[in-house]
Amino acid sequence: MSLSTPISKAYAAAVAYAVIIGFSFIFVKFALRSTDPVGLLAHRFTVSFAAANLLALTGWGKFRISGPGFIKLLPIAVFYPSLFFVFQAFGLSRLPSSEAGIIQAAIPIMTMVLAALFIKEHATVWQKLCILMSVGGVSFIVVMSGQQTGTGTAKLTGYILILLSAFSSAVYNVMARKLTQTYRVAEMTYIMMGIGFVVFNAISLSQHAVRGTLADYFEPFADMRFVISILYLGLLSSLLTSYLTNYALSHIQASQMSVFINLSVLVTISAGILVLRETLAWHHFAGAVLILGGVIGVNVRGNRYKKRHFRT
Repeated sequence: MSLSTPISKAYAAAVAYAVIIGFSFIFVKFALRSTDPVGLLAHRFTVSFAAANLLALTGWGKFRISGPGFIKLLPIAVFYPSLFFVFQAFGLSRLPSSEAGIIQAAIPIMTMVLAALFIKEHATVWQKLCILMSVGGVSFIVVMSGQQTGTGTAKLTGYILILLSAFSSAVYNVMARKLTQTYRVAEMTYIMMGIGFVVFNAISLSQHAVRGTLADYFEPFADMRFVISILYLGLLSSLLTSYLTNYALSHIQASQMSVFINLSVLVTISAGILVLRETLAWHHFAGAVLILGGVIGVNVRGNRYKKRHFRT
């Protein structure tokens, strides 16, 4: 397969997305040491939206969106970034980054089911088996972790929040897969960043106003580690990954794209061990093997899959 073909570029975008997301869990952990989850999201999307506007002003990614077009794109921004990152941020405040990353590997099976139901995009039997193998790795890790350490209320809440984050991502994958056939990638990305900026800043500023701490809104920027983290999360993990995801979804199946989130699990595991000094047991690695095998299996056969036309 030529590296210059749209499909090859879509896979390259998906891999880049997975690597960036894999490291993002570490930067979220660092940023949460200086602010709360809502404050983190507000600053994250302020950086993202500012960068998106700068790119638009310089002529990159020009777009035109009508009122009806904005309404059609609004729902995807509700699920991603709004709900996805809210659930992720609060979930990460209760779980180690490595476990949170592993749980989000459930996104592909959710996407596969939703894609079949709503856009009539059916996976092959082989793809279904590989997705199940990948999700089986997730289930194995969660079950074994619960048996060895016990699952307290806080940790159980963390699991639920991360699963809700995964579901939000799956809904976005399916909705964006169809919308990319009509709207440009730059248009979709800009709307997503704009909605995230408005929603999270409105919540954060409201919280500060109620507490009488508006003067503390920019206080986290006194910590250089927070500044570095928020730049990574805003520019790469929000703006760039949204563009990469939208681009990939314009060329490959929703279930094929979603399974790349599982590659980020391997990055998250490695980063958690090396940077945060988190400890992992043998079952984490065994589950990772199943996850990686599923990712490869889905996409090796996925190129041969003949997509059905979308209904309009």
